[in-house]
Amino acid sequence: MIGLKVNTFSGHKADERPTSFTLGDRTFRVEDIIDRWYGEGHAYFKLTAEDGNLYVIRHDTRADEWELVMTETMRKS
Repeated sequence: MIGLKVNTFSGHKADERPTSFTLGDRTFRVEDIIDRWYGEGHAYFKLTAEDGNLYVIRHDTRADEWELVMTETMRKS
């Protein structure tokens, strides 16, 4: 998995949802959170970013670290 930096919105709880993330030297604004689910010590977010691609990112809530789990390039027809 690839490490990344994530900016989050903190509402009722800390790091409630990602608002943008940085991969390498590029920052992407989160357009839509499609799904989220929770595992033991982790929160997963399936989202689309401003580049139109689909991402799954994981927050390790114990270590407070974020990882890129999956990227899918969305083809435009």
